[in-house]
Order: sequence, then C-alpha cells, then structure tokens
Amino acid sequence: MGTMKMILVTGFEPFAGESINSSQEVVRRLQGAVIARHRVVVAMLPCVFAKVNRELGRLYRLHRPFLVICIGQANGRKAIAVERVAINVNDAQIADNAGARPVDRPVVRGGPAAYFSTLPVKAIVEALRAKGIPAEVSQTAGTFVCNHVFYGLMHRLGRQPGIRGGFIHVPILSEQATSGQPSMLLETIVLAVRIALATALRCKRDVRVEGGANHSDSEQ
Repeated sequence: MGTMKMILVTGFEPFAGESINSSQEVVRRLQGAVIARHRVVVAMLPCVFAKVNRELGRLYRLHRPFLVICIGQANGRKAIAVERVAINVNDAQIADNAGARPVDRPVVRGGPAAYFSTLPVKAIVEALRAKGIPAEVSQTAGTFVCNHVFYGLMHRLGRQPGIRGGFIHVPILSEQATSGQPSMLLETIVLAVRIALATALRCKRDVRVEGGANHSDSEQ
C-alpha cells in the first residue's frame, strides 16, 4: 500500500480576549483521522495578520497536502457556513492578537480582487443538511483574519494545480454562548467537518442548486 495522501485542516487560537475558540476545539479532535484513505493532519494558526499566512505556508511546505480546509469561528452564526469567496482586503473592526488593526489594506499587494473556493461548496452544504446539520453557502468571510488566511490560501493554491482548498466558518460552542447566542454542540461541528472533508474528496464537480446566504456577523 502506498503512502497516504495528507489533508491539512487548520483552526485558530482564541482571540478578542476569549479563552476558547470553537475552531481550535474542533480541529484538535480530527488529528490523525483517516477519511477516504487520506490522513488528516491539523494545526492551529495565530490570529495575527502579520504571521498567519507565513505559518500556513510553512505548514503547506511541511505536509504537501492534497486538500486544505481552514476552519474559523464566527460569532452569531447559526449554521456551518461554507465560504465561497475570499476578497483582497483587510479591514479589521477589532485588533488581532498582536494589536494590529489594518484598515483598507490588501491581503496581497497587486493580487486579484478575489478568489473563489475550490471546494464543492454547495455539495458540502447538501451533504450536511442531509444529516440534519444546519448549513449554508456564505458569500462573505468578513475582512478580519479568517478572510486574510482564506485569501492567502487560495493565492498559494492558484500556483499549485490539482490541490483544492477553502474555508469554513463554524458557530461558537454551546459552552461559549451567553444570553441566547446561537451555538452548536462540539460533536456536531466535528461531524460536520468530517462530512465536509469526505465530500470534498468525493465530489470533483460541485452541484448546481439554489442556495446561499450573506453575513455581516462577527467573523475571526
């Protein structure tokens, strides 16, 4: 049997003074998983504009993954949100974990205005809904560190034919929620990411169905 191909799945460290990040807790539970004969390797990214894409690049060179999915926490979201597009702008409403708060700055100077995910975003949403997990296509990953790393990932993968990647926002965990905030059980989010990975490996072409949503909630 040949060497297994690798899947890289990343989460984020806590930010904005929080002690928990739902993406971090989810990703921790996926280390070493085997999905469709592909081995999952996980990593935590810093919530720091100046460091995060350098770290993602280091991880990419180290693991040479066949598929990359970055996971981020989005306060206020009720569903697993599979992001469709990353835009070339940083416009932070809050400071990152190093105190930086870029306003109207490009992610990559001279880069294209946007990149589309190369994940089968609608197929993933359909697969999640079929399992009773709330899910939607999202048209915006915000303009904070999540979008920054999503754009950086797609900029890199544009030079790596055949390697697919994208970004998924997940709700906060039930234990993080206060005063009626939408949240989701950790086990549900872990299952959702596993389904997303399996669908991305299985579906070479996305489905064509109606769907999608726009969000302006607090994204990492």
